[in-house]
Amino acid sequence: MPAYLVVHAERRGDDTVVEDPELTVEFVDGWVLFKDRDLVQPNRVALAFPAAQVLRVERVDEQQDPARQEPAPQKE
Repeated sequence: MPAYLVVHAERRGDDTVVEDPELTVEFVDGWVLFKDRDLVQPNRVALAFPAAQVLRVERVDEQQDPARQEPAPQKE
């Protein structure tokens, strides 16, 4: 499930995690826009932050790729 950590520029430690199965993020005209891919209202904005107030946006969900999984190391 897509999840993003929004690190605020001035409110350190008061960061926001946004998570939704249909979530996308865009950076448009000075805004960080989180959109929900809804069939009824495509591209609707679910949440918006002024880009000047955001230090960074990180994708934090765990994407699992079965081809890249390795076995756990064995204890000796």
